[in-house]
Amino acid sequence: MPLLPETVRRADALVAQAQSTGRAPSLVLGVVRDGTLAHLAAAGDHPRPDADLQYRLGSISKTMTATLVMQERDAGRLGLDDPLERHLSGTPVGALTLRQLLGHAGGLQREPDGQWWERTEGGDLATLVAGLTPDKIAYPPHRAYHYSNLAYGLLGGVLERITGTPWAELTRKRLLVPLGMHRTTYDATEPYARGYVVHPWHDTLREEPRTDTGAMAPAGQLWSTVADLARWAAFLADPTPAVLAPETLTEMCAPVVISDLDSWTGGHGLGVELYREGDRVYVGHGGSMPGYVAALAVHRPSRTAVVGYANAYGLRSAHLGGLARQLLTLVLDTEPEPVTPWRPAAAPPAGELAELTGRWWWMGVEFEFRADPAGELWAGRVGEPVLRFTPEAPDRWRGRTGAQDGEILTVVRDEAGRAVALDIATFVFTRTPDQEP
Repeated sequence: MPLLPETVRRADALVAQAQSTGRAPSLVLGVVRDGTLAHLAAAGDHPRPDADLQYRLGSISKTMTATLVMQERDAGRLGLDDPLERHLSGTPVGALTLRQLLGHAGGLQREPDGQWWERTEGGDLATLVAGLTPDKIAYPPHRAYHYSNLAYGLLGGVLERITGTPWAELTRKRLLVPLGMHRTTYDATEPYARGYVVHPWHDTLREEPRTDTGAMAPAGQLWSTVADLARWAAFLADPTPAVLAPETLTEMCAPVVISDLDSWTGGHGLGVELYREGDRVYVGHGGSMPGYVAALAVHRPSRTAVVGYANAYGLRSAHLGGLARQLLTLVLDTEPEPVTPWRPAAAPPAGELAELTGRWWWMGVEFEFRADPAGELWAGRVGEPVLRFTPEAPDRWRGRTGAQDGEILTVVRDEAGRAVALDIATFVFTRTPDQEP
């Protein structure tokens, strides 16, 4: 769905101003709606951005590493509460769990030993592990949020040990190819934007090295385009079940730790950052590598996102991630939400589902239960059937949303076999308000 002209004007102005005052050689933000790239706002001409121009993803690569870990969890080959030692033996930080590493809640220091890994050709996994010491745990686990690039290098090592496949190849086969992200690559592939540091006094450019970060690649190696990152944003909004179960992605987006204990405006899930903007929560990640910054912000309920890049190591007057979230809020505030057309059901519900529809009462309050064409039971106060139940067995349904998520609905029957009450986790609903629960 294309954006309204006024939204386009404001988006383009926002990006133009940020590029000018931030002194970025080029800057681009893409708006994603309902799975497609709806608008590209670009500024600067060194080079002129387009949807197919590669920039470096930086730490947005971590969201893909985390997705691979969750695939392995769903396949039963690891558990999130497994200690690192179980899958990557011989490290002095092996008591930390995979969950703690994914959520930056293990207290692990931010960087590996040696030179700045982002600007240095990287070594192999054995070298990374050999460089670990017990004092790499900066804080007791769960004491505080502490962002760690090192954690994701180790998670990449776990993936390689379990699958027998290098992280880069695993990412390509499991994520990039199935999602059609053919312009997302391990190394820069033309056309790509060169990355720079802008001199603070005379505005000249110093081109930065494009390193192979080796065993630290799972923390920030990948290159991508606006078009491909839009596909990844669409996946985070509404995942392809063949790649990752939707409920697993929802699990990834639940807070593991709050990173801002004063105002609770930010946190971290299992590989994704969480940002509160007013009454909305966005998921995504920021990214930076020498010469580049990148941004990814997704509002999952509306399937709307903003992705973007600049080929400078930071903006002088803004933060690219904050700029992306500002544009995302603008789009959500000004654009009408897509409306799904109502379509009639092919046939009325049958069996137990039909029997349970209608009005039920609890503590003097009237509720309605409706049949969904997919065979689910929707329930809630009259006019608000927001709770969803799926059948598990005769007279047994499982809650899938809201306060009843995971709870059991049991159908209570009289001697004649008629459904006379619904027991939802000990809260009993009856057909009339004066019937004893």
